[in-house]
This record gives sequence, C-alpha cells and structure tokens, in this order.
Amino acid sequence: MDETFQEEQRHLSETYATLLAMRDSLSEELETKHKGIAQDLIDMSEEITLDFVGADETMETLAAIETLNSVIDTYNQYHDYTVDKVRRILLLLMQPYFAKVRLQMRPGRPARDVYIGAAGVTDDHKRPLIVDWRSPVAETYYNQQMGETSYLVDGKVRTVNLELRRQFDITRDVLNMYFDTTVAIQDSLLLGALKRHHTEKLQAITATIQREQNAIVRHEDVPALLVNGIAGSGKTSVMLQRIAFLLYRQRETLNPNQVYLFTPNSVFESYIDTVLPSLGESNPQTFTWSSFMESQGLSERADGASVSPDELRHLEELVGGITLEEDDLRGISVEGVSLLRPTQVKASVNKFSKFPVGPRLAALVKDDLHDKLERRFAQLAKDDELQEELLGLDMDDQIEIFGRTIDAPDEEELERYTEQYARHLYGGAHDQVERGTWLRIDRIGMRMLGVKALSAAEWLYLKLLICGPSERDARYVMIDEVQDYTLTQLMVLVRYFPRAHFLLLGDQHQAIRENTATFEQMKELFAESHGDIEECLLRTSYRSSPEITELFASLLDEQDRINLSSVRRPGIEPRIVSFDDREAYLAALRDAVSAAHDDDGLTAIITADKPRRSWLHRQLGDSVRSIHKGDALPKDGVVVMDLALAKGLEFDHVIIPDAQEEVYPSTDLSRRRLYTAISRAMHRVTIFSQGTLTPFLAR
Repeated sequence: MDETFQEEQRHLSETYATLLAMRDSLSEELETKHKGIAQDLIDMSEEITLDFVGADETMETLAAIETLNSVIDTYNQYHDYTVDKVRRILLLLMQPYFAKVRLQMRPGRPARDVYIGAAGVTDDHKRPLIVDWRSPVAETYYNQQMGETSYLVDGKVRTVNLELRRQFDITRDVLNMYFDTTVAIQDSLLLGALKRHHTEKLQAITATIQREQNAIVRHEDVPALLVNGIAGSGKTSVMLQRIAFLLYRQRETLNPNQVYLFTPNSVFESYIDTVLPSLGESNPQTFTWSSFMESQGLSERADGASVSPDELRHLEELVGGITLEEDDLRGISVEGVSLLRPTQVKASVNKFSKFPVGPRLAALVKDDLHDKLERRFAQLAKDDELQEELLGLDMDDQIEIFGRTIDAPDEEELERYTEQYARHLYGGAHDQVERGTWLRIDRIGMRMLGVKALSAAEWLYLKLLICGPSERDARYVMIDEVQDYTLTQLMVLVRYFPRAHFLLLGDQHQAIRENTATFEQMKELFAESHGDIEECLLRTSYRSSPEITELFASLLDEQDRINLSSVRRPGIEPRIVSFDDREAYLAALRDAVSAAHDDDGLTAIITADKPRRSWLHRQLGDSVRSIHKGDALPKDGVVVMDLALAKGLEFDHVIIPDAQEEVYPSTDLSRRRLYTAISRAMHRVTIFSQGTLTPFLAR
C-alpha cells in the first residue's frame, strides 16, 4: 500500500472535516447573530430621543444617531466578511486543494507544507489551512523550479527552497490520485486534463497554469500588455485567471464593475461566463463591439469598424477650430416638458466662447446648464398646475416620493414640496446635461467631414473629443481576439477608457477579416496613448494534438513555425479528401456526421461564411444543430456554424466542409482563416473540398 497516498488521504479527510465544521459554525453564527444584532439595533434606535430644541440636545441626539450608524456599519462589515468566508468554504468543499509545496523558508529550519486551493481559508488559530492560488507563496508552485526559488511579497523578493511539488486529483473528500512533478512537460494534471473531451463551458485552468502562462497571470500591473499567442495556447484562460488575480490582489480597491471585457461574439461570451464564478469572483462588465455600441445608443448605425483611422485623426485636427452654431445645439426636455430652450443652451456656450471646442468648454457649459436647471426647478415650484398635481397625490405616492405624507400649511411650504416634486419628475435632465444630449453630434460631424451620415465609431469619437471621456472609473480593459479589431475600433476604446490599463490578447495569424490592425500598429497606438506597451509570447499549444498542431503550423512562415509545439500525446492524423461529384461529397459528409454522433464530445462543422452554413444545414437537416448569434454550445452532438462564430472556441472534432480553392484561394487572408478553422480542433480534423483543394493543403 502506498503510505504517501494514505497519509495524504488522512490529511484530506481531516481538512474536509475541518471545513465542514467551519461551514456549520459560521452558518449558525450568521443565523443567531443576525437575529441578536437586529434586536440590539431595534433596542438602540428606540432609546434615541429626537430632540433638536437646544444646541446641547441637538448635539446629544446627533451623537446617539452617529453611534447607531457606527454599530450598523460594524455589523455590515462583520456580516460581509462572514458571508465571504462561508462562500470560500463552500467553494473549497468541492475540491479542498489541488497542490502542495514543501518549502524551507530559512536555512537550518524545518520545511513546512503549504496546500494550495481555489480559495484561501485560515483555521481557528488564524493559521493558513489552505492558501489561495493567487497568494504570493503559491507562486513557488507555478514557477515549476525545484530547489532554490522565489516569490514576491509586497514588492520584495523572498527566496526559499522548494523540496516537494505535489499535485492532487481530488473530488470533495476523496483523493483519486497524486503526482510529484517538476517540469511543465511532465505535468500530470495538465496531461490528464488535456485528454478530456470538450465541455460546453470553458473550465478554469487554476491547477494547470504553466510557467509561461503564470508569467502573464502574475505580470506586474503595466499600462498596456499585449499577449501574442498561437492557437490553443490558453490566451482566454490566462486572461480570466489574470482578472481573478487582479481582483484578489486589489480586493480592497478594485470592483468587478471597474473591469471591462471585450469578447468576439455572444456565443463565446456564454462559453466563458462560468470561469470567474467558479473561482469565487464576479464576472466583469462584458461586451462585444456591437453590444458596446448598443450601450451607447448607437445600434441603429453602421458600427464604423471599417472606417479609416484617418477620418478619426481628421476629426481631432478640426475639432478645436470649429464654432458651435445654434443649430448644433438642442434644448433639454423630460417627458415632453421643456426645461431649457436651445437659445438658453447657446447662451451658455457663448458665455465661454473664449475656450475652443473640447472637454474644457463642455465642462464649463455643463456646470452652467446645471445651474440653469436648478433655477428652472425653483420656477416650477410656483407653477399652479404642478402644485395642484402635487396636492392630488395619494398617500402611497407621497410616501414613495418624500418618504412621508406631506403637510403644506402655507405657501412657502407648498413651494418647497413642489420644487422637490419637480426634481423627482424632471431630475433626469441633469443626466441629460452630463451625457451631452444638448449637442447635435451628427450635425457637427457631418459639417466637419462633409458627409451625409456618421458611423457609430465616428459619432462616439467626436463626442469624446468634444465632451471628454464619460467612463473615468474603469481600471482595466481586456480585449480578447484583438487581431480582429481595426485600428479605428482600438482608437475609440483608448479614448473612451483613458485611465484604464489594457490587456490585449490575440494571434496575428487568426485575423479573419480584412484591414484589421497589425500588432505593430497596436504597439504604436498604445505607446502613444499609454507611454509604453509590453509584449508576452505564448508558443505552446495545449488544445490540439501534435498532428493537428503540425497541420495548422504548416500554414505559417518557416520562421513562425520554429518555436511552436504541442504538449499533447500523439493522436489521429487529419483526414483530407477532395470530391469532384457533389453527391459523393454530401454522402461523405453525412457519413462523417453519423460517425461523429457515435463518438463522445462535440463536433463542429465550421463553414467559411453564413450562407454556406445555411446551405449545409438544409442538406444535413436534423442531424446537426445550426448555431447562431446568442446561442449557447451544447455539451455533445454535432453543430454547424460559421467561422466568425467559432472564434476562440474549441471542439473535440472539427469538420471543414468547404476547403476548395474557390473558398480558400491563395491569399494571406484565406491562409489565416484556414489556420483559425483547423486550430479549433482538439482531437480530430476532417477536411472536405468540393472540387480542387485549396493550395494551402495540396500535397
């Protein structure tokens, strides 16, 4: 019997029992303390006498209220801390830990064992029971460097001796297996994970982060970081682990709402949406380019991605020299009630005419318009019709609006309530001022550029030039599949999020659209906007078998091929067949689909475009499921989808049904599109062509 296995199982059983006891104790504590503290708060509040007659009485009353508020704040902090600890324990009960390192912290001292899990928790004596994978000491596990190694604590390097690096396969309180590993290529957990079939949701790679990936996850916080990785190198997983890492390391100051994630499409968005919750973190604000423009109210326009960046630069050159005309401005109204006329807005603009059009002028105008709105509300307080409307409110409406029933014994009190009521009805006018709705951006832009309409990108960029950025709280912007963004799109995002740090992830060989930004152009843009940009490379494929990796790597230049590799074990050779007869082609395709249904996992038929997807779906009928924008992937079966929707996804088996020269001619764009389609496959690739095979695959 393996004594090490028995010893580790005993430790796991004890740890699991401790976690269960902690869960039960905290749950009971929450239940009893909640009731007890609630009663204490009730008793304290009833003891407060509201007395504001004299100065001393007023001070005493305010002090009592402040004490009560302090107790409430303390309770809320305690409650939040306890709930968070319960959440972490529930996460750990599914798998208490996945690794252990034995570290000698100082020479001559005995080594100690550190168990690493998806979350961290301390025992009753405040000693680490399990450390979070994002904690500084856990870096010794990801370094994959036996003997002398180091990690950073508060910016200082701490050197230790790593005596043991052990991985575990654990399900709740059952130890399935353990491995003692030293280097990445012998990473047993990784190789075991790579043998598994596709899942309908992307899985966290916390236990199997490799050294080159860890360098990105734990990279120092820099203004801009570009991750250039081959297909299947784990770019998306690394990005999500980095978000989790940042949220952990800056948990006192960083909120998930301050992180923006841009994904290639809604199918991909659904594919990754459980990774961060599985690590105990909330998802950030997630957008596609289209949904981002929709959030700006620009969904009805052409998105402007293909607009020349020179158009945006031209707007920059012109904006400071224009003069805002009265027709460039609009009034402010709410619910059909005019609050400020265009002439009043123009008067505010004229008041600061010595300033050129730009954020400084816009800020001054906004302040002036806010003042005018306040004066307008004061005028409305004397409006007879509004006063009558106020007095006609039923009791429920009064309580909802004012927090109590109203009592207006005299004209002065009635006007005070009416002004408050006007703010309730028309307070959205202040929001309109801040959003710059008083500007006719279209008219200004069309006059500047001499065009009949503005695209979404041009409209938003011009508004940012005039009003300045509206999103100042964003701390991080992550852009996945960045190679499919144009320079125009990136220019808009850089100006929209001026204070945010950017993480760009992509593979220049997977740029499947014309005229997208090159990595060199990205570096130039961010060097100009952020002062500098650092680059990290990922050159190992963890997705595809060596045979598939060799096939898609053969589409690259020899220089790009040199350092590419796969860590998977040998698999199945790709199947490439050409057909001159359509019926023979369709028969072979139907046979391939039938065989795929008998296999485990998910098979994707990836077509070059949407029309081919629709045609194939009609030919194959109910034997396949057609995936459209907004759909979620199934766990298994056979789906048909176009290449644009397949971006960033992975499948057990990929069938490319249209690899003929007509569809993939000898162009650089076709090469990149074919590379992208093939590299979606994990275990098997089948390639068919109707007619002459694309020259990229001809042998």
